[in-house]
Amino acid sequence: MTTTRGRLRAAAALVISACLLAGCSKGSEPGASGTGAAGGDYTIWDPYPQFDDGSDWVKLLTRCGTDAGVTVKRTGYDTTDLTNKALLAAQQSNSPDVLIVDNPVVSTLADAGVLTTTDELKVDTAAVEPNLLAAGRIGGKTYGIPIGANTLALYYNRKILDDAKVDPAAIKDWASLTAALEKVKAIGKKGITFSAIGTEEGSFQFLPWFWGSGAGLTQLDSAQGVAALELWNGWLKNGYAPNSVLNNTQTTSWQEFAAGDFAFSENGTWQLANAEKTGFEYGIIPIPSQAGGTAPAPTGGEFVTAPVQTETGRYPVTEKLIACLSSADNALTTDTTLSYIAATEAVQQKQVAANPQLAVWVEAVKAAKGRTSDDLGTKYPKISQPLWTAFQAALSGSATPAEALKTAQTTAAAATK
Repeated sequence: MTTTRGRLRAAAALVISACLLAGCSKGSEPGASGTGAAGGDYTIWDPYPQFDDGSDWVKLLTRCGTDAGVTVKRTGYDTTDLTNKALLAAQQSNSPDVLIVDNPVVSTLADAGVLTTTDELKVDTAAVEPNLLAAGRIGGKTYGIPIGANTLALYYNRKILDDAKVDPAAIKDWASLTAALEKVKAIGKKGITFSAIGTEEGSFQFLPWFWGSGAGLTQLDSAQGVAALELWNGWLKNGYAPNSVLNNTQTTSWQEFAAGDFAFSENGTWQLANAEKTGFEYGIIPIPSQAGGTAPAPTGGEFVTAPVQTETGRYPVTEKLIACLSSADNALTTDTTLSYIAATEAVQQKQVAANPQLAVWVEAVKAAKGRTSDDLGTKYPKISQPLWTAFQAALSGSATPAEALKTAQTTAAAATK
């Protein structure tokens, strides 16, 4: 029988591979955590060290504590460090009352026995979009509530498309997108840039095409999965995408697009502010599925969770803190600050009313899915690594897409038995 302590040790081994640069907030190492709260003090750990005590985010945490009749002691950590500290705190029975973590990590912590369920804590999740909530569902139970989500779409350079006589609104499937890339190349411009680096970041960018083919992560070498990798491979062979994608992070691929020579960039909501600084007119369309419609892109963003406490009498106040953080008005402010799309339709509508440009992102988020969804949980990192190894092999020319994905499936199947 596996003990909780044993699960905690196993979970620690998955933490690094579970983190994604796009969906993880980052920053410098903060000071002491201030754990071990008792009486009127409740601790909250979050992955937003970039926000200091004078920020709207920390003011919100303080106000939620005041409304619940307690004092909030907050610490912000770098995402990977936060997860490691959460596992260590659980081993020491010294967990924070509220823990905000990147959504792929929820399954790791839940499997290790660190988190309470929303049923135990009586957290209301009824208004949350089911596809977003699914990233926190494992074995039929839900562990936490999403604070919001980010995802991927296609930015485009309007002048390049105009010059190539491409109507972005007509791009509805892979065939029309590839035809657009061909026209762009014909006028001497560059087609599309993305990140195919051999890390979780690359998997994150490949998944819309993989899922958009109809493929599933339990069968990497399906005909649909091969078609997705052949799409990327064909773009490189035909000169529609640069060889630099093999080493591109999402940041460096954005820099390529921002230089003004590329027609398209696959990137996320977090680049909206940078898009305004490019100096050229841009637009955004959803990533198309192979047969048409919006492809399911992976979700980034965090879940608000409640770690297991020995003093279960603390849970009612913890529930009040979580309810406050996820309330409609507060979620709108927080998601706007983080460039996230809200987790509920009501708040999404408020976001679009305030900024119509977000409509395309709401559409993308509605079609999106969590990487650990479909009850994959802690199996996901063991599948993602063979997947990114496969597309690296295919794009570098060391294997065909079919060969690369066959090897990936063998590796993933053995790792997830």
